[in-house]
Amino acid sequence: MASIPRFIRNLLDRPGSANIGPFQRLATQAGGHEERIKALADLPRPDPDDLAEYCAIAREAARRTLGMRPFDVQLVGALALMSGQVAEMATGEGKTLAGAIAAAGYALRRRRVHVISVNDYLARRDAEWMGPLYEALGVSVGFIEQSSTREQRREAYAKDVTYAPVSEIGFDVLRDRVATSPDDLVVPEPSVAVIDEADSVLVDEARVPLVLAGATDSGMDAPETAELVRRLSRGYHYELDDQERNVFLTAKGTDAVEKALGGINLYETPDVLTRVNLALHAHALLTRDVDYLVRDGRIHLVSQSRGRVATLQRWPDGLQAAVEAKEALPASETGEILDSITIQGLIRRYPEICGMTGTAVAVEEQLREFYGLKVAVIPSNKPCVRVDEPDRVYGTVADKERALAAEIGRVHATGRPILVGTLDVSESERLAADLAADGLDCVVLNAKNDAQEAAIIARAGERAAITVSTQMAGRGTDIRLGEGVAELGGLYVIGSGRHASSRLDDQLRGRAGRQGDPGGSVFLVSLEDPLITHYAPDEALPKAGDDGVVLHKRAGYVVGHAQRVAEGAHLEIHRNTWRYTRLLEQQRDLVLAQRDKVLHGDSAADALAKAVPGRWEELSGSVEEPVLKDAARQILLFHLDRCWTEYLGYMSDVREGIHLRALGHKLRPLEEFHREGVSAYRHLMEEVESRSVETFRTATITADGLDAPDSGLRRPTATWTYLVQENPFGDVFDRALKRLSPRAKRRQDLD
Repeated sequence: MASIPRFIRNLLDRPGSANIGPFQRLATQAGGHEERIKALADLPRPDPDDLAEYCAIAREAARRTLGMRPFDVQLVGALALMSGQVAEMATGEGKTLAGAIAAAGYALRRRRVHVISVNDYLARRDAEWMGPLYEALGVSVGFIEQSSTREQRREAYAKDVTYAPVSEIGFDVLRDRVATSPDDLVVPEPSVAVIDEADSVLVDEARVPLVLAGATDSGMDAPETAELVRRLSRGYHYELDDQERNVFLTAKGTDAVEKALGGINLYETPDVLTRVNLALHAHALLTRDVDYLVRDGRIHLVSQSRGRVATLQRWPDGLQAAVEAKEALPASETGEILDSITIQGLIRRYPEICGMTGTAVAVEEQLREFYGLKVAVIPSNKPCVRVDEPDRVYGTVADKERALAAEIGRVHATGRPILVGTLDVSESERLAADLAADGLDCVVLNAKNDAQEAAIIARAGERAAITVSTQMAGRGTDIRLGEGVAELGGLYVIGSGRHASSRLDDQLRGRAGRQGDPGGSVFLVSLEDPLITHYAPDEALPKAGDDGVVLHKRAGYVVGHAQRVAEGAHLEIHRNTWRYTRLLEQQRDLVLAQRDKVLHGDSAADALAKAVPGRWEELSGSVEEPVLKDAARQILLFHLDRCWTEYLGYMSDVREGIHLRALGHKLRPLEEFHREGVSAYRHLMEEVESRSVETFRTATITADGLDAPDSGLRRPTATWTYLVQENPFGDVFDRALKRLSPRAKRRQDLD
């Protein structure tokens, strides 16, 4: 089927078209075994190849240990996972239990399983919650969280099933890549990944690089530059593009900056130009309590897809320092990147991938394109009776927010619980203040208090509760209706605006109407929302009435169009990131294969003994063979790691300026990037060999081993890991042209 053109293949493989008929028949067969299995005093060890009996035993094990009897649809979901698909299961349909049944099935087939979650809380909760089920099925389980020690991690990875956040697995992989002894390795060979919130991990966060850095010096502190751009005025000194994703100095702004910096020519001093542009980006495009928080004297990024603090995440070092200077904070530690891996690259290491989420069909094209995955749509156990109202569109944000507070007050008067999904932290706090002014108490769940999320969400279905959340994706807790709430109509979900992804809207809406409960939802949108102004700036907007409401049918089209444009833009960023990282991933695999040979064998000793036989013979007279072999191993590993670090730095510089290079060579940027990368990599191994030979000639090697510092082999005194929010302001070439265009235009006018 690979030779069939993509558009035909897409017609044949319609979204959500994976055949679940065989799984449904197996679930029915499992029901035929139920009474027999239930009558047994002790459960037999299941045979995972007899899927019907396995499902029957797993169902009884769950009933006995967890007090939960899996529905047939949960068994169907588990079987879809065990066949390597992404199971779309609605919120509240029991994905956690289905995932555990699938993970245990893989483990019983002697496959090592990682159940990958989006945060520490879910990894620990699910491992402990499902622990009795695993034990009953004869499967061991462990979990990893950010605070886990090296020994705790090694112990957890040794279990049959390991629950862990995706970032922690990635960081462990990166740390293993600089290990200098087999005893230091933590992560076993990857086998099966069962991914919770699969669309979030595989699509929304796929392009996020995880980074291992080595200490060099403190970050670039630029308080003077921050103060300089703070005095600049939008529309006079600088302008934003139509989508407000790029900012650039005007001619008058350039003059003002050059004068303030002592009359320099800004465009002939690239380092100063970079610092000014970073400070300008931080000032004009990044907003406190929307893009980041300031807490405990530090900058904390807010995850746009999950509405909570992005633990350990930071921008590239220059921008991070610019935001810290903007907020008058000391610059955080910076250093050189020793290695990095995107989340997509991390997941693709696993020979078998499957996942579960409530919203997969909308991204099946990406799942198929990037991972070769199909989506199996699992029907709900009970029909959904939630009432989803049409969007209510308003002319201005002020009109929308007044209507939002009024709607909350109206519904609250009936006693019906309300869940409000806002777009950012500042909006959630404005709404809370408006409600307080109206005498209404609400509980706010945003990036400032996400540690309390489980308890807050669990109470959101109680009578008269008002809960305000910045984002419900990946919250991982069901909202159960309180006493008498069903008679009132169930949980009422209100969205304060459409998200850039329709999946996030669906995840919010899906919090109501779980397991056949009654419920309702509505979204309030304004034509001034960022979604509209950023992604549909040129659309003709209909007028609002005197009450601020937009009734024209075109309003719905504009909102939908903006959302489709946003989704297309994000998909293109994903594709572009993967195009640039794929070459590095392939080269990294080659380097790692060579590194493993050195780490686990005597290839370093063989190579150096052959290259410098006289030195080897000289040392062999005074140094025992195992010690000498280890010294050779440490020398080669050091230079292999050092050269790879330098190569990553070089390719990062190439990527930053690739569009201008491509213009000079009349090539497409990606072609130029690959040309540079292939050429540079060709010399990498030669450089490793020559440096290793030179070091071996002069290294201090005694009976006690290699004196690494004395031999010039100094590894970083400290390492740390973080995630980078890459490419926050769009295409590098666009940014470069916008920086240059005011000066170029002015000089053209003068000519």
